[in-house]
Amino acid sequence: MDCAICAKHRGEGPLVGPVVSTDDLVVVSHRPGDFPGYLFVETRRHVAALDELTADEVSAVSRAAWCAARGLRAELAPEHVFSAIAGRSVAHFHQHVFARHQGTPAEVGWLDGPLWTGAPVMDVDALCGRLAGYF
Repeated sequence: MDCAICAKHRGEGPLVGPVVSTDDLVVVSHRPGDFPGYLFVETRRHVAALDELTADEVSAVSRAAWCAARGLRAELAPEHVFSAIAGRSVAHFHQHVFARHQGTPAEVGWLDGPLWTGAPVMDVDALCGRLAGYF
C-alpha cells in the first residue's frame, strides 16, 4: 500500500491541500477544506517517527513549524497556535501546526477546531500565499 503523504507530495489523493512552502527536506501544506489555518509540516523522505529523522531533517522541521506558527499568529490573530506530533494514522512523519480562532467555544476541543462551524471564512489559497512569506 502506498503512503498517503508520499502520494500527497506527488499531488495525488485526498490529503492534497495548498502548498505553503517546500524545500529539499520538508513540505508545508494546508489541510484540505475550508477551515483556515491548519498546516502540516512533513518530511519529504518517507520516515515514520521523530527519532528516525536525520539532524538536518530535525532542524528543517523545527524551523518550518516555527515559521508556520509565526505566520498563523500574524495572519489570523488566533487565540492560540497549537502544534502536535502524533503519527498514529499515517506512518510518515508529519507535524500539525494549527490555529484556534478567537471566539472558539470552550467546549470545542483543541483538536476539534475544524469541526466548529463558526470558524472564520476566508480564501484559504490566498491565506497560503500570505503564509509563504514567513518562510
